[in-house]
Amino acid sequence: MKKIGKDETIVLIDEKYKKFIIKTSGKTDKYKGVGVIDPGSLVGREYGKQIEIGNKQFWILQPSLLDKLQGLKRRAQIILPRDAAHIIMNCSIGSGHIVLEAGIGSGSLTIALANIVAPNGKVISYDYREDFIDHAMKNLKNAELEKYVTTKNKDVTKGIYEKELDAIILDIPNPWDAVNHAWNALKPGGYLCTYSPLISQVEQTVKEIKKHSFIEVKTFENIQREMVVSDRGTRPSFDMLGHTGYLTFARKVL
Repeated sequence: MKKIGKDETIVLIDEKYKKFIIKTSGKTDKYKGVGVIDPGSLVGREYGKQIEIGNKQFWILQPSLLDKLQGLKRRAQIILPRDAAHIIMNCSIGSGHIVLEAGIGSGSLTIALANIVAPNGKVISYDYREDFIDHAMKNLKNAELEKYVTTKNKDVTKGIYEKELDAIILDIPNPWDAVNHAWNALKPGGYLCTYSPLISQVEQTVKEIKKHSFIEVKTFENIQREMVVSDRGTRPSFDMLGHTGYLTFARKVL
């Protein structure tokens, strides 16, 4: 069985599946709902086994992408994994691609994108708020994906300076103001995606998209409902994940 090393990132998962991402080389710290954890004490333990910390049982595992997203420290509203997956598939993003996002927030989508474009691709993130960039980069460092991300303290509605991009994702209140810049920055066949919580935002964005040479213009809403399976039967969860935002996609042509 593989054992934990001295400078590794691990995830602790309790019996209610709450997750804590920890670096074994980090300092002793207090974690809400758990107590004080000395990361160094985890070195040498076996992955997959349970340990007791603060009268609670935790499994020790290597963090998956989903673990990293669920263990994110939030400062702004995030794009959830279900929407991030939809963005990656509908923008056909893969390893080696160059992708630009505007509106880094807490870095949730940035982490998902960086994980996909690695090891030879790049995520370029525009945000006009330096405090959001700083916070997101801390989350990216915890996820060990910061080397695939370049941040710029810029307003995307004022211009995009990169060219021949594979995809552009706009998570800003007024994406229509950046559509023209996005068309100029995308390579032929490249994808534009906008994420908006209000249908009025979608309408204004699509109106602007249709002024440019884009095809395959579509808007989606993702509704997710977990099924609770037990010995007594199966039922839908009462905690359904409802509306988050509308995803609009378009593909550049000449």
